[in-house]
Amino acid sequence: VQLVESGGGLVQPGGSLVLSCAASGFTFSSYVMIWVRQAPGKGLEWVSTINAGDSTTDYADSVTGRFTISRDNAKNTLYLQMNILDPEDTAVYYCQHRGSRGQGTQVTVSS
Repeated sequence: VQLVESGGGLVQPGGSLVLSCAASGFTFSSYVMIWVRQAPGKGLEWVSTINAGDSTTDYADSVTGRFTISRDNAKNTLYLQMNILDPEDTAVYYCQHRGSRGQGTQVTVSS
C-alpha cells in the first residue's frame, strides 16, 4: 500500500485548498477512504470518510459545510476540497486506508 498526499500549503483565513492522495498497491475503488489530520501538539482527528461503491460521505462537525471529500476511482485518487479555512484547520493532513497512512501534507492557515 502506498498513499501520497499533496496540495498543502500556506493559506490565509477564508481561503481554499484542494488536497490530493494518490493511492496504489490495492484496489482503490473497493475500499472506504478517510482523511484525518493532526494539529500541532494534538492527536489524530478524523475529518471525513467516503465509502466505496456509492461514494456516500461523512464529515466531522468541525468541517461540515466547508470541506468536501471525493474520489476518482479511474485515477486511484482521493481529494479533499477545503473552503473557508480557519486557523483551527492548521494541521498535517493524511489520507488513510485501513491502518495505513501516507506521509501527510501540511496545511497552515494564517494571515
